[in-house]
Amino acid sequence: MLAHVMDFFTTFFGFGFLLAALTGGINEGGFKLEGIPAFLCFGLIAAYFWIGTYYAGGTIWQRILRTRR
Repeated sequence: MLAHVMDFFTTFFGFGFLLAALTGGINEGGFKLEGIPAFLCFGLIAAYFWIGTYYAGGTIWQRILRTRR
């Protein structure tokens, strides 16, 4: 469970900052995504978990914490 939570926060902030940088959503407090960039962020997060689980043998934090081999 810890790996899933850490993966979610890692991907949310990683993809969020990436999309915010590409769409101009970075502000002094971090980033703000609205509309299509927000949906795209959650789509990328879902794709990360799906690809990590079914094709890559585990997500980043599952591998670090050795919960999946």
